[in-house]
Amino acid sequence: MSAVRSIYLLAPPGPSGSGPNLLTTLQGLVGPLIGCTIAFLVIFWVSLIIWTFRDIRSRTQDFLTQILATVLVFIFFVPGLFVYMILRPPQTIAEISERQLEEESLLAEMTERQTCNSCHARIESDFQICPSCGQKLKRPCPKCERLLELRWTFCPYCASHVASGPMPNMSAMPGPGMPMTGNLPGNRY
Repeated sequence: MSAVRSIYLLAPPGPSGSGPNLLTTLQGLVGPLIGCTIAFLVIFWVSLIIWTFRDIRSRTQDFLTQILATVLVFIFFVPGLFVYMILRPPQTIAEISERQLEEESLLAEMTERQTCNSCHARIESDFQICPSCGQKLKRPCPKCERLLELRWTFCPYCASHVASGPMPNMSAMPGPGMPMTGNLPGNRY
C-alpha cells in the first residue's frame, strides 16, 4: 500500500484531483490486459499443437512419430515448433503417392513406345522400314497387304502361308537419306 501512496504523492496535481482517477483506471486495465494476453497465448499454444498433429499425420503414418512431434510442441511451445519444422518429413503422403503415380505413368509410356532395333529411333506400329536408318521392320502380306512381323510364317488377318511367299528384296528399298519412290505395297509416302 505504501507504493500506491508514493505514486499518489508523485502524481502531479491536476484539476479537481484527476491524478488518483488516472492511476485507478490504469490499475483496472492492467488486469484484463494480462488476462487477454494469457488467453491469447493459450489459444495460440493449443492451435500450434493441433496444427502440428494434423501436419505430421499428413506426412507419416507412424503413430510414434505423430505422438512425439505433438508432444514436442506441447512441451516446448514455439521452440518445439521450430525443431519440428526442421525435422519433419519434406513431403506429404499425398505428394509421395502422386509422384509415384507420375513415375509409373512415365514408365508405362516408355515401355509402350516402339523403337528400331538397329538405331533405337522411335517408330510407329505401321512402319515398314525405320525412317532413320532404313532397317526393315515389317513386310506386307502378299494376299491382303496388311503389315506382318518379319518372323511370322502365317498372316493372322487372312490366314495365308507367307513363309514361302516372296519377301520384298532389300536392295529394292532405298537407303538412308534416299527418297522413297515406286509402288511398294503399303507405301504411304
